[in-house]
Amino acid sequence: MDRLFLDACVLCSAGYNPKSPLRCLWELKDVVLLSSAYVIAEAERNLSRLRLEQMDDLKRLEEQLTLVKDSPTTAMEEAINLPEKDLPVLMAAVKAKATHLLTVDKKHFGPFYEQKLGGALVLTPGEYLRRIRIR
Repeated sequence: MDRLFLDACVLCSAGYNPKSPLRCLWELKDVVLLSSAYVIAEAERNLSRLRLEQMDDLKRLEEQLTLVKDSPTTAMEEAINLPEKDLPVLMAAVKAKATHLLTVDKKHFGPFYEQKLGGALVLTPGEYLRRIRIR
């Protein structure tokens, strides 16, 4: 069973558009969707600036997530180039024992795409969906 940690950009994008293809993540069988209070706060902050009328929809999506407590942000050697604001995302994914960290943050996580950080394979949601359809 895959354990998918969703970054704020994924949550915000799914909440922004009710017809977003990212919504299919919530329909997958045999997966656990994970996130943290830190990530949810960022997603809500971003969505409230972009499309406040979608906040109730985002809250409904959040209710279906398994929340992980935020962790201390000690940098792992392989993630040393991550900005400090992204370390809590990675550390929560590691604490959750996520199999995948799904993000579209190419600026910060892009160098780590298709690599494991702390046991979690960093992928875009689209790449994850392509891979499971191939299985």
